[in-house]
Amino acid sequence: MRIRRILPLVPALALLAVLAGCGAAGPGTDPAAGERPAPRIERAAAPLEPAGTVTDPNGTELSLPTPPERIVCITGLCDDMLVELGIAPAGTSTPALLANPVLLGEAAAAQVPTVAGSFGSEDVESIAALDPDLVIGLGGVHDPLRSAIEQFAPLWTVEPSTWQDSVGYLRALGALTGRTAEAVAAEERFRGILADAVDTTRETGQADRTVVLMYGSADTIGVDTTASVNGDLLAQLYDYPFAPRSADVESGSAYNVEEILAGQPDVVLAFSLLFSAEDRTLTDQLADNPVWQQVPAVQQGAVHEMDPRLWGSGRGTRSLGAIVEQSLAVVPGR
Repeated sequence: MRIRRILPLVPALALLAVLAGCGAAGPGTDPAAGERPAPRIERAAAPLEPAGTVTDPNGTELSLPTPPERIVCITGLCDDMLVELGIAPAGTSTPALLANPVLLGEAAAAQVPTVAGSFGSEDVESIAALDPDLVIGLGGVHDPLRSAIEQFAPLWTVEPSTWQDSVGYLRALGALTGRTAEAVAAEERFRGILADAVDTTRETGQADRTVVLMYGSADTIGVDTTASVNGDLLAQLYDYPFAPRSADVESGSAYNVEEILAGQPDVVLAFSLLFSAEDRTLTDQLADNPVWQQVPAVQQGAVHEMDPRLWGSGRGTRSLGAIVEQSLAVVPGR
């Protein structure tokens, strides 16, 4: 087994490319230049061959002596990829995501063992007890667990910032597991959904609607900016003028109500992670805020709470396809 980072500049370059791409053909285009051009989504996937060594979109080279069979997921992208490849996770830390009908559904998900502990602080002994030959976590979150996990299995951390990254991770895992046909088929399904949606939003006028995706609480509002997977995805379809506020991931996604109002969103999409029956959704917490009440989406009744697990932790092609379709159902046209 070997995991090493060989392209340390890739994340920074990818971020610059995303921001440049959004400026050229997305939110922020000069109105005098006319209608924003639609992004071109290639529907066909490139051929894929099995491989014992792959390099992922984040520049990490992963080598395994044999195809992994028992894969434990401690990030939602892993669950999504395995479902796309037709592999049941050996364990998961996001059972609610796995139980979503878009992935396995409740009955099948109930058969998958749940990893003990909270996100980012998973119980390593619980993972080891599942006898994995690969553990997949989230970059920047699970790296502190690396030394403990790698006592018994390799840890591969994934960190997508665009939908193309999510596709790249799927292809890498498809090559490692030998599920190349499944990976290509899943990629082409997603590409078809996105390409059709791009055409639809231009035909219906939905592309002209300004949309924001937000999460968190009234005290700490986060926005999926154009440097995040979901923000990048929604920017392919709608006017999405919510760029990172700084290069730092955490502070770059922090927005206050005044800054959301400044973006003048016609549609607000939100997801709220609720931990008890008494918890209030993010948009409910904001309901009495006088600045919030001035947001066009609020005034027009176009505020929608979305499935928090699917929208908050999916990140894979199956979840992203559902996000595209669910957004089309709530963003109005002409």
